[in-house]
Amino acid sequence: MAETPNWRTSNHTKSDTCVEVADNDPAGVLVRDSNNRSLGAMAVTPAAWAEFVEFSKAVKV
Repeated sequence: MAETPNWRTSNHTKSDTCVEVADNDPAGVLVRDSNNRSLGAMAVTPAAWAEFVEFSKAVKV
C-alpha cells in the first residue's frame, strides 16, 4: 500500500456520514468509515473495488 493514502469521499456525498476511499495505490484500495476513522480501514483489490463500483451504479434505490 502507498505510504500516505489519499482519502476522499464521493462527490455525491451530501454529508460527512459516508465512507472514505483511498485508491491512489495500484496494489489495493482502502475503505474506511468517515465517522469512526479509528476503527481502521478495509483493504480490497482494485478488481474487487471496480466490481463493487459497477454493481453500485446498477442498484436502484
